Amino acid sequence: MLLRRHRRRVLLAIALLAATLIAGVGLLGVSGGFLTAAALTYGTLGSFNFFTPSAGIRGLTLARIVSRYLEKLLGHDAMLRIARDLRSWFFARALRLTPGQLGRLRTGELLARLMGDIDAVDGLLLRATGPLLALGAVGALGIGIATWLHPPGGALLAGIALATGLGVPWIVARGRAAEETERARRRAALRARLHELYEGHADLAALGAAPAWLARVDADGHDIAEFERARRRRLADGGLWHGLVTSAGLVAMAWIAMSAATAGTLPPAHAAALFFIAIGLFEAWAGAGLAWQALTAARASIARLDAVAGAEPSVVDPAAPRDVPVSGALVFEGVDFAWARGARPVLSGLDLRIAPGERVAVSGDSGAGKSTLTALLLRSAEPEAGALTYGGVDLRAMRAQDWFARIGWLPQNAPVFAGRVRDNLALGAPDADDARLWAALARVRLKGWAERIGGLDAWVGEAGVTMSAGQARRLALARALLRDAPLVVLDEPTEGLDQDTADALLRELPGLLGARSLLLITHGTLPDGVVDRHLWLRDGRLHDDSRPTAPV
Repeated sequence: MLLRRHRRRVLLAIALLAATLIAGVGLLGVSGGFLTAAALTYGTLGSFNFFTPSAGIRGLTLARIVSRYLEKLLGHDAMLRIARDLRSWFFARALRLTPGQLGRLRTGELLARLMGDIDAVDGLLLRATGPLLALGAVGALGIGIATWLHPPGGALLAGIALATGLGVPWIVARGRAAEETERARRRAALRARLHELYEGHADLAALGAAPAWLARVDADGHDIAEFERARRRRLADGGLWHGLVTSAGLVAMAWIAMSAATAGTLPPAHAAALFFIAIGLFEAWAGAGLAWQALTAARASIARLDAVAGAEPSVVDPAAPRDVPVSGALVFEGVDFAWARGARPVLSGLDLRIAPGERVAVSGDSGAGKSTLTALLLRSAEPEAGALTYGGVDLRAMRAQDWFARIGWLPQNAPVFAGRVRDNLALGAPDADDARLWAALARVRLKGWAERIGGLDAWVGEAGVTMSAGQARRLALARALLRDAPLVVLDEPTEGLDQDTADALLRELPGLLGARSLLLITHGTLPDGVVDRHLWLRDGRLHDDSRPTAPV
């Protein structure tokens, strides 16, 4: 469906490629016949048709120049359009999946599929199937003309076409699907490792682990180089087969053409044209190996893209969704959950009720299940047993988009997006006016900073590079609080803040929230009055105190 949208441009580009090849082969054949006729007539009283072949040479030369230019222009335009739509399609399909599903893939792996695999697929028609179709068309036309000129010569060309058409793909591409899949996987792993090196270079340097990581990158590069050398060897073997077959065929064609000319069954000019048509066809067919290799690589990339884009989301909207209540109690009732079948349960019979306007904090050791709690709340996963309800309505009975509209969320690693201060805040409240945006900045103690850097239209850089970690955290908090949602979920809201600023911000939370409910995930100690209840997550359940229970 996606490629059909561009079928006209693609078909036109393939037709232009075929026209370029046909014009090139025709130019060689007409020129060979013309020069031979001229040589045989020179210094004699004979004559030949000078004007028709010379006009043909000029016409074919011009046609080859124009068709090649247009083929490159339209071909690259089609490839860029296909790449654009493929990336949009891949994003749209991948974003249907839950964070838990996408989280199983490394960021660099997703980037590899988005870049390398799509690059292989978007050129499928114009680097693989397109050239193969064009080579088939020029071969059929050339063999047809050769047969018309001299049937034995046409039969010889057909035999050579069959030998190269079967032999080259047999050598270059046969049984290479698994190898191309492994090559694509290794390239993706290298891209992922390089991405992680870039993202974590400061930590690697601080820990003295950079040399070891670079050594692993170098080893991965050597592995990929082996795959590339193997591909080049197969391509060279295919070229060798093509060269041997066409060399023998060229000698045979020269003998057939000269014998026919000597016997008087074929005019010398036509014999020369037949010979040069063969040369042109053999030269054009030399590109078949590369096209077959591109086709095999594209198939492997299609499978890798489909592994992500073709996956079904683990959480789906109901066929007949119910309306989300404007307000109500959030209830976890007997919730069991494990991230993998047969794995240790993270939550076991968990119960929690947050009344409208109530503020509840949840703490616990690392790995206790705090992030799992928010994942279930945000429908990144579904409980194995029990239920989550809001205002008496099961979350599974709602559309995810409608439920998200009721939540203001600050994740632990909330991103700051490349753009202006205004752009980052507007994600929480697209319709907020400037006064409301400034008020939100003032609440999280960022108003002075924003004024110093140029106001709401100041550029914060990619990933908030112009900001400190604490400033980025507060900007993300302002974005969450701007959202007009009855339930606010904050995951470590003071991460990256100094103690005084963190305590001041936490003390201000009740005033910032107003009548909204709060679920606060935190490791730290909270000042008095911030929450109504502070619970501890332990052994898959919530407890009212942090003291470990005695074993039964």
